[in-house]
Amino acid sequence: MGSILSLIFPAFLPVLTDGVRGIFAKVSGGAGGQPQNVDERVKLMEAEAAKMAAMAQLDGTFTGQPAQWIVDLRASFRYIIISAILLFTGVIVFYPSIVGVTVISVFLDMSGACMSFVIGERMYLNLKK
Repeated sequence: MGSILSLIFPAFLPVLTDGVRGIFAKVSGGAGGQPQNVDERVKLMEAEAAKMAAMAQLDGTFTGQPAQWIVDLRASFRYIIISAILLFTGVIVFYPSIVGVTVISVFLDMSGACMSFVIGERMYLNLKK
């Protein structure tokens, strides 16, 4: 039963989090963390300006655009990790003498969660349209 839940739960996680967000929005009237008066709005704008200044100062040591391979690696990092998990799962399933039964079970659960993440997220985004 635990392995079935580990496959199904990651697929429904976006739906659950969106539902919880909707409940909080309904209870709070949709205001969320928005300022309620002018003084709060001014303080929020000052805090955002200070945050942007700090971020600019941190980024100030690096000038120019990052290399394209870095941008590509950042964009594909999750899928590289998922591919590695699936590859290692395939290896240990076909050669179980390398590791123990518990490690095989963990890798099967991880690969199921990875596939549920990829397929479940895309399915949920298509359903939401």
